Amino acid sequence: MVAFRELALIGIILATALVMSQLSPYFLSGGNLRSVLVGLVPGAIMAVGMAVLLASGGFDLSVAAVMALCGTIAAWLTVQDVPVPMAILLTLLLGLLIGSGNGALVTFLGINPLIATLGTMSIARGLALVITEGYNISSLPDSFTQLGEQGPLKLPWMVWIMLALIILGDLALRRTRFLRQVYYIGGNERAARVSGIPVDGMRVFTYMLSGTLAALAGVLLAARLSTAVPTAGEGLELTVIAAAVIGGASLAGGEGSVLGAVLGIAFLSMISNALTLLSVSIFWQIVVTGVVLIVAVSIDVLLRRRRA
Repeated sequence: MVAFRELALIGIILATALVMSQLSPYFLSGGNLRSVLVGLVPGAIMAVGMAVLLASGGFDLSVAAVMALCGTIAAWLTVQDVPVPMAILLTLLLGLLIGSGNGALVTFLGINPLIATLGTMSIARGLALVITEGYNISSLPDSFTQLGEQGPLKLPWMVWIMLALIILGDLALRRTRFLRQVYYIGGNERAARVSGIPVDGMRVFTYMLSGTLAALAGVLLAARLSTAVPTAGEGLELTVIAAAVIGGASLAGGEGSVLGAVLGIAFLSMISNALTLLSVSIFWQIVVTGVVLIVAVSIDVLLRRRRA
């Protein structure tokens, strides 16, 4: 069942689209809408994992850096003549490994998620730059780049992969007994342990899921650009977290949905696109993302106090 917050966000998105259609004749053009849809793929895929992670009471600042590192690794492997399916599989396993490392640091060593994932972010971003020496990796094989090229209904395959993940992720978080456990963990960890929920295992799983989806986002971004960029996605982790909070998630845990997080990404992508069409500097777009993050978290805190 779609929550009121999600319905409200859909209404805000439609209202924003209506206003922008009056301000710019290009906003509702097929080419622009397709550009927005393709552009939000990496963020939306990472938002799926972030929604699950926030519901469990955790968060991950390393997703964008992991995306850049894994996109770089996938491109480097294909350039080294590793078969594309094997390169993608190894890249996803790398994301899984990084996620499990984050989960172990937070769960078993008790390191604050902020510190643990911030450290991982720095390591992943640094490794991407070390491997490439700061240069992009291009001349990728066609069998790899076709993931970012035309697919059914004139949409790239990466869009269909994103839509499939959103549907599966949202249904799994709403309907399956396994994933719904993260709400109990995020809402009251002690009660979850007493009731027999494997809290430690579920926490590690949520970080593994986040890392794997970040790796997939990196692969698809490299395929779309036909180039691996080691600095890709700088600041995107904040956008993903802001989007999830806008969509109903809470930094305190126990709330949120995949659909809400993705709607948040769509809203922020629309705002960014609107500012671009209105010739607003890219630097102001970064400011807007920061303002939206602060406002979203503030509203979340006020709502939780009011309920309490």
